[in-house]
Amino acid sequence: MRPRLVLLASVAVLVAFGLLMVFSASSVTALNSTGDAAYYLKRQLAFIALGTAVAIALAKVDYHFWVRSALMFVWVVTVVLLVAVVALGTDNGMGATRWIDLGFFDLQPSEFAKITVIFTAANVAEQYYERGSIDFVHFLVLLGVGVGLPLVLIIAQPDKGTTMVCGLTLVVMGYLAGMPKRFLLLVLLLAGGAFVGLSFKDDYSRARFLTMFDPWADPYGNGWQLIQGFYAFGSGGLLGVGVGFSRQKYAYLPMAHNDFIFAVVGEECGLVGTLGLIAGFMVFLWAGLQIARHAPDLAGRLVAAGCTSIVVIQLFLNVLGVIGWFPLSGKPIPFVSYGGSSILASLMLVGLVTSVSVHSRLPETTHDRERRSWREVDALEGDAGLSLVGEPIPRSERTSAAAPRAARPGLRVVEGGSSARPGRGAPRGRVSESGGRRRIDLGPSPTERLRGRRDGRH
Repeated sequence: MRPRLVLLASVAVLVAFGLLMVFSASSVTALNSTGDAAYYLKRQLAFIALGTAVAIALAKVDYHFWVRSALMFVWVVTVVLLVAVVALGTDNGMGATRWIDLGFFDLQPSEFAKITVIFTAANVAEQYYERGSIDFVHFLVLLGVGVGLPLVLIIAQPDKGTTMVCGLTLVVMGYLAGMPKRFLLLVLLLAGGAFVGLSFKDDYSRARFLTMFDPWADPYGNGWQLIQGFYAFGSGGLLGVGVGFSRQKYAYLPMAHNDFIFAVVGEECGLVGTLGLIAGFMVFLWAGLQIARHAPDLAGRLVAAGCTSIVVIQLFLNVLGVIGWFPLSGKPIPFVSYGGSSILASLMLVGLVTSVSVHSRLPETTHDRERRSWREVDALEGDAGLSLVGEPIPRSERTSAAAPRAARPGLRVVEGGSSARPGRGAPRGRVSESGGRRRIDLGPSPTERLRGRRDGRH
């Protein structure tokens, strides 16, 4: 229960902080374009309300339903949407076709495809590693088709950011499932080489890759956004200029409320604010991995770990891009950045992790069964009942010490605790009479016990 509460509390704090920063970062842009400074805030609130409702529904449904029974339906719908993006999608002037224009909302199917990839990988890994129902060849074929096809459709948009986030999450899931480390290392090396190759495939990707090394080579073109982000961090310093007092959001920093909201956090909240934001995600990571650790089966463990890891990996992909340590990917910060598809998918991931926690049952021990058999006896029926701290039982109501052991109520030792040790004679706790008084012999003193026995045994 504790990891679940910590997970939900961390998400609530991150979402609330995200609403604050979205309003601050988007107010100027919204006022100029719509006349309503809270336009993006209101839309984000609506998406959060819808995402919360979906997350609650997912948390109540057993995760096995999605990983096993409904997986084929979910997978087919995901592939159809990804094909629709390639055929009918729009780029919204961003240079990559990633959205389907629904009129009132631009749907980004790749955000939801991340969930499908996690489901598929968990299902295939469970069949091979836990059930043993398929051999290694079928394992590779199912993994290649079930996971590979959605990733190919995503990278065709092109959306290398989502592909990279999914790929790194699959490596984490493979490690937890028990894949050989050499195989995972080989996959990472091949994926890294493919990423570099794809980064030079077209002008859009090549410009983002080269801008990382020298944004000042084109300060008024490809390097403009990254340089303005640097100015935001420099203005923020240690404690920031204060929430709402950002200067870069006044049409200097493009996408201030979306991809580059981390720069606005750095300007308004300073280094302390950025580290606090990362710390919040680390708490989320701890809680999610604890839920994965206590999952009842491999599928639950992989779903919880995958959903948690993909959120944190996407965070660092965004942060590293904004500070210039990695090519810009266009991926928003989960829970914090503005975006309908992003916040919906992120809250759905939380609902799935919560589902694993809700439907996890640890094995019952002998002590659990013993505790279930306990009951409180009503003192009005002639018994003293349970003695709580500060409520001692009067001496007159206590059972006589001379009563037979079988007749005396009380606690009993479970799994061990016999009164006499084999081969050692009478127990240590002997009762003897001395001077008309009863005396309990507890055996050797603590000093004698620490010195050890004379026969050399300890």
